[in-house]
Order: sequence, then C-alpha cells, then structure tokens
Amino acid sequence: MFALEIFAPQFAAETVPTILLALAALVIVFGVGVVVVGRRRSGQVVAPTPVSTQANTPVSPATVRDRLGKVRSSFAGAVTSALTRSAITQETWDDLEEALLRADLGVATTTRVLAPLRELVKAKQIIQPSDLRAALQSQMTAQLSNSVRELNFDSSLNAPNIWLVVGVNGAGKTTTIGKLSAQQRKLGRTVLMAAGDTFRAAAGDQLETWAQRSGAEIVRGSEGGDPSSVVFDGVARATAKNIDLVLADTAGRLQNNINLMEELTKVRRVADKGGGKVTEVLLVIDATTGQNGLTQAKQFAQATAVTGVVLTKLDGSARGGIVFAIETELQIPVKLVGLGETIDDLVAFDAAEFVAALFE
Repeated sequence: MFALEIFAPQFAAETVPTILLALAALVIVFGVGVVVVGRRRSGQVVAPTPVSTQANTPVSPATVRDRLGKVRSSFAGAVTSALTRSAITQETWDDLEEALLRADLGVATTTRVLAPLRELVKAKQIIQPSDLRAALQSQMTAQLSNSVRELNFDSSLNAPNIWLVVGVNGAGKTTTIGKLSAQQRKLGRTVLMAAGDTFRAAAGDQLETWAQRSGAEIVRGSEGGDPSSVVFDGVARATAKNIDLVLADTAGRLQNNINLMEELTKVRRVADKGGGKVTEVLLVIDATTGQNGLTQAKQFAQATAVTGVVLTKLDGSARGGIVFAIETELQIPVKLVGLGETIDDLVAFDAAEFVAALFE
C-alpha cells in the first residue's frame, strides 16, 4: 500500500496526456457521426449495404393456392351451397349471384359472368349443378385470360427504367418496393430506390432498411420536401451510375384529394423528363378494401396512367373478387399479389391458379 502511494502522483502525471488524447479522439469520432447522419437525412445518396437476401434455411416460395385459405373458405362454401340442389332453379341463380357479390366481383362483373351461363342452361347445354360449377369456374378464368401480366422492363434503353409505385396510405407501397427490389436484384439488375414519400416520417427509414436488405442504392429527400425533386434526383443518380432500374416511392394519396392527386401527376411528369423512362406505374391496392379498391384504381389511372396493379394482403381477410372488377371494368392487369410479410411473399399473379384455388 505504501509503495502505491509513493508512485501514484507519478502515475497520474504520466497518464493525463493519454487521457486527454483519448477524449479528443472520441469528440472527433462523434462529430463525424453527426455529419454522416445529417447527410443521410438531407437528401444525400446512401450506398447499399451488401446484405444477403437469402435466409439461412431454404424457404418454399409462397403460392396463391397455399395462402388463399380464408378467401377460399368463404367463396367455395357459398358456391357449394348454391349448387347443392338436385336441379338448377331460380334459387340457384339467386344464390350464385349473392356469392359473387359477396366475393367483391361487383354488379357489372357478376352479370358478365352469369349471363352466358344462363343462356347455356336455357339451351339445355348445362343440366346438372355439378356441370354448372365447372362452367362457372371456366367462365371466371376466361374473364382474366386476356391480360398481359409481365412487368415492363425495356432492356434496349440506354437509360434507367423507372417504375413508379402509387397508392393510398397503408396499402403496402414501401414494402412492395422492397420486395420488388429483391426480385430484380436476383435477376441481376442494379436498383436504386427514390424515397418520394417525404410526408410520412418513417417512410424514408423504412425504405432504407429495404434497400440494405436487397442490396439497392437509395436517394432520400428532406422530410416534407418536394417528392418530384427526390424522384428527379434519383433518376439523375441512376443515369450517372448506369443503374438499370429506379423504384420510386410516392406519398400515400387519398384518391378524393384533388391537390394531392395533381401533385402525383406532377411526379409522373417530372420522372419522364430526366435521363430515364417510366416503363411501369404500379398501383398498390389492399385487397381487404373490397370495392373501394375499384374507386382507387379509377382515380389513380386518370392521374398517372397506371399500367398494373399489385394486390396486397390477399392472404388475409380479402374476398378476392376485386381482381375481376379491376381487370374487366378498367382493363388494368393485376401483375403481382402479396401473400405475406417476408421478402419472398410477392409473386406473379396467375389467373388460372387463382380461380382454381377459389373453387378448391
């Protein structure tokens, strides 16, 4: 103890400069961190973090047939109930009409589906209820058979393809962009995300997380800033770096807000003025919204020339018939469907598989 007291002053004197140097280094590191964070929040480009999109264990891809249980149980049950009689009667038609309406096909689409079947029954070409069930499935499949569902990517462009993603708040736009990015990266394409939803505080952070997970770059803007400027800057950055695809997020729009819809029209116009070309405008619709989704589709189609629909939450309490209403009444193809929360749960829409799953 005595020896420690003798050498303590000398020990303290020798370590003071070292401590001061360490404190100075900490202050410098902290200051650099603040600057970096500030740059990330003020519209600077954030380079991708090479994070693998593959899980440690293999996961089977989601399928409509596997995830459509809730939709199937309600629809198939109603159709089966309508066709349990020994003969096709007026009550059969009433029950089928109710089943299709409850499934969200809408009045016009329901009439279009049942009208030719009524004629076949009247002509005695369909007699048994079991045959009517098969004919109904065939007719519903035919309603969706003429749509082109491939995503538009022009590989001949010497410039970035631009895909705008639009839709109302809560439909799943940001998540859809993340999943799209992962898909496109697996195809070998380079991707940049433009965080054009500058009005929702967490939107940029959420999109940045998806960019890191999928290996994409991202351009952000200041909170509350001009969405068109963010998209324009994103396209400019992609052009300069020869990036193949720009995925542009937009603020959630209430379709009855005229000013906001006009702003979305401006985003579409500005996106086409830069070095790239808009080759796809995807409208994200929450499948659980039912016929309100048809109203959304009409308004967005007028504002942005929608080229395809992404139907999310189809694995939830959705009734599914909105697919038919969108395609037959608006002639807009459903290109992708969301079947869950993971990065691989966004799949191409297959009409025959979808209708078959409804009748199982």
